[in-house]
Order: sequence, then C-alpha cells, then structure tokens
Amino acid sequence: MRVMGVDPGLTRCGLSVIESGRGRQIIALDVDVVRTPADQPLPQRLLTISEHVEHWLDTHHPDVIAVERVFSQQNVSTVMGTAQAGGVIALAAAKRGIDVHFHTPSEVKAAVTGNGGADKAQVTAMVTRILGLQAKPTPADAADALALAICHCWRAPMIARMAAAEAKAVEQRKKFKAKVRAAT
Repeated sequence: MRVMGVDPGLTRCGLSVIESGRGRQIIALDVDVVRTPADQPLPQRLLTISEHVEHWLDTHHPDVIAVERVFSQQNVSTVMGTAQAGGVIALAAAKRGIDVHFHTPSEVKAAVTGNGGADKAQVTAMVTRILGLQAKPTPADAADALALAICHCWRAPMIARMAAAEAKAVEQRKKFKAKVRAAT
C-alpha cells in the first residue's frame, strides 16, 4: 500500500509518501515541506499548497492519504489555517478518488512511539529508526508527515476490520428488525 502522509499547515505543510511491505516493513519514498509566506494572501497560500499536493498526487499515485486531524489548539487562527490546508488536500484527493483518513496527533504518536503523549523529538527519533534513515527528517513537519503515513499503514488493517464489523452489525440489525416485524 502506498500512503501519502500530510501534516497540514499554512506556513509549513509536510508531505511524505511511503510504501508498506510485509508485516510492519515500510519504505520512505519521498518527503518534503511546502512553505508559504505569512504575508501572502490566504487564497495564494492555499493555491500554492494545492498545486504542490496535486503534483505529488499525480507523481506518486498514493492509494490513500493520511492527514493530521485538527481538533483543538489555543491559537484559533492557526487552527483555521491548518483546517483550510487540510481541506485543500482532501479536495485534491477526492477529485482523484483517493480515500482520505484523518488521524489525531495522539493516535500518530501512539502508533509510532507507543506513547500518545510523546514529544516531537521522540516522534522524529522513532520515524528515523523505523524507516532506517541516515539522518533525522527536518523540519519537524517532514517527520510528522512520515509519522502520519506510518500510523496509517499500521492502523489500516484494524480500520478495515472495524468497518467490516460495523457493516456486518448493521446488516444483522436489519435482519433482526425484519424478523420482529414479520412476527408481529
């Protein structure tokens, strides 16, 4: 499975592509950070991110995209910018029929380090180790994008099993209700 990991942001947007092999084997294919100037108008910043992401999608052909879920931060303008960047990414994927999965920072940290409260240094160190990289990916946005992709690779089988179980439960619920209606 080829996964594109995205750490969305307006100033720095981390992009990565990894490929999973057997078991927990993962190979890093590419990583970069898209930067936009803070003094540039918002539409131009979003356009820059969109153009880079679309180029990556057309170049790397990922099977799925893993994006960091924005849930709460203290700086509202940062949350808004991050959410807008994430929206541009999800839209580009939707245009190509690529599934998008959102993971919280604590899910990513737990998957990569075993600790949902790990700091950036721990995440970077584990990403470097898991991928067998010669040097730590920098800046942190690059390491975070790789961590998101790793997280999705390792969580995807569980996500698929959960979806199948939920679908089966819905079907069984429908059958049960039909039996109850038929009996009354």
